[in-house]
Amino acid sequence: MSVLEARAAVARHGLLTAVREVSLAVAKGEVLAVVGANGAGKTTLFRALAGVHPLSSGAVWLDGEDVTGLPAHMRLRRGIAMSPEGRRLFPDMTVRENLMIAGENGRKGAWTLDRVLVAFPQLVPLTGSLATHLSGGQRQAVAIARALMSNPKLLLLDEVSLGLSPAAIEGLYANLAALRAERDLAIILVEQDLDRAVSFSDRLICMLEGRIALEGRSSDLSRAAITEAYFGLTSPGEH
Repeated sequence: MSVLEARAAVARHGLLTAVREVSLAVAKGEVLAVVGANGAGKTTLFRALAGVHPLSSGAVWLDGEDVTGLPAHMRLRRGIAMSPEGRRLFPDMTVRENLMIAGENGRKGAWTLDRVLVAFPQLVPLTGSLATHLSGGQRQAVAIARALMSNPKLLLLDEVSLGLSPAAIEGLYANLAALRAERDLAIILVEQDLDRAVSFSDRLICMLEGRIALEGRSSDLSRAAITEAYFGLTSPGEH
């Protein structure tokens, strides 16, 4: 059974329909990559899955339960955690405080502060530092670690590598590879780097103007097919 399933999800910003009849599913231990140009609807989709943005129609199911009507804080307690675009840490709190506040508001489980710091060892010397003093890569690591502190079933990672140096990206993906190896989480990530998205994920979805233009197993999709779907050069379902 899928950990999370979206069924014909539609989300709007006023008169603009940002997500159009999107259906997807992700299983425990699976990584689903979502790619697409700016404005394709990726972040709105993530916000809708997390309960931050309301659906106009459609449904979100978690472990066989319809959670469409639940607000974000209740979805968090059921097991959906998001590391949002822009990190959104509490700047005047320390790294430790940012992590602990997430732990206090999530589910009970194996992801304690000690375990999170094992998964993100680069944060150990920074636990007493204010978030506002961190580099971009450090902030992103804290944002992902903070999401883990809520003991999620599903981890939503929006724009993992946006604005980061190559070294910071390599470090973060090393952390994520270790998480993936444990196979106890479902992960959906938005990634601008197509090569990185393909190599790290089990399956991939390409969005175009709010719809899924291409989907399949990452190993089966050619770079040409993804690029064509990304820029709208083919009709959905052609590949």
